[in-house]
Amino acid sequence: MAVPRRSTAKGKWIAARRKAREYAMVARALASTSHPVLAQIVPARFCNLSCAYCNEYDKVSEPVPLDEMLRRIDHLGRLGTAMIGISGGEPLTHPQLDDIIVRMRMTGAIAGMITNGYLLNVERIERLNRAGLDHMQISIDNLEPDEVSKKSLKVLDKKLQMLAEHAEFHVNINSVVGGGFKDPNDALVIGKRALELGFESTIGIIHDGDGQLKPLKPDEAKVYFEMTNRKKTNYAQFDAFQEAIVQGRENEWRCRAGSRYLYICEDGLVHYCSQQRGYPGVPIAEYTTADVKREFLTAKSCAPNCTIGCVHRISHIDHWRAPQTKTISPGSQGELVNIQM
Repeated sequence: MAVPRRSTAKGKWIAARRKAREYAMVARALASTSHPVLAQIVPARFCNLSCAYCNEYDKVSEPVPLDEMLRRIDHLGRLGTAMIGISGGEPLTHPQLDDIIVRMRMTGAIAGMITNGYLLNVERIERLNRAGLDHMQISIDNLEPDEVSKKSLKVLDKKLQMLAEHAEFHVNINSVVGGGFKDPNDALVIGKRALELGFESTIGIIHDGDGQLKPLKPDEAKVYFEMTNRKKTNYAQFDAFQEAIVQGRENEWRCRAGSRYLYICEDGLVHYCSQQRGYPGVPIAEYTTADVKREFLTAKSCAPNCTIGCVHRISHIDHWRAPQTKTISPGSQGELVNIQM
């Protein structure tokens, strides 16, 4: 393999500049609570795969038109959003993804994406470099594809090697436990391979259809703790909330969904997260700083058993301040409708 792009002088400069922007993001988040820290936005609900445990894709949706995506991103910029992450469906199925990423960077946001990695090739990686992508996460579920998931190391290893050689952006490989996979020890092999290639490695816990707690079996818990005993970097250091999940215990925390974290679906509506869709249900073009401030102080009754890692991590920034003064219950009539797919 040639010298990895991130090991060149240019690659090191890009990484250092990205790190400085991340420190500035954290400093700004600590100084002010009136802007979103992370927004996840869906440009394409369609996915090229059909993983049995996933409820976040379909096989029929058209990509969101580019002009509409740019309008939504511009409004996130007006709200002062610090990070914008693209999710789906599969983002790489959107024909104008590069233009979307460029616009994200133009707002001043850190640009990320979650992908299954199947559609990556050298040319695609180079385009993502030029667009200014900062972070990529790929979830790999098992070593061999099966009826539960096709996101296997066997299929994706060549894609990972391409990323290791050509990517100028940060790459995290996320393995999972608790999803009915045949051998939970696959997560250890996946994590080891990620580290060998110079990537970050994290582990997630599969939730139920409402994003709620699904305790691990003993062999799954053993694998989880073996993974988390390794050196923690970046977001992995904020995964302490998962220890309670492993043991089937509730977490005591202040969920800032709808405020510090926004989920914008393909219809352009703001939701608490991917698993609690329906509230606030306001078009992102109409979402205001007043909405952000209101939701910052709103407790969600689903929070104690929540397993949605991105919301936990972002909310951790404000764990020490602003006790929440009102409560909303997901699924209660007239408040929030949980959309099942």
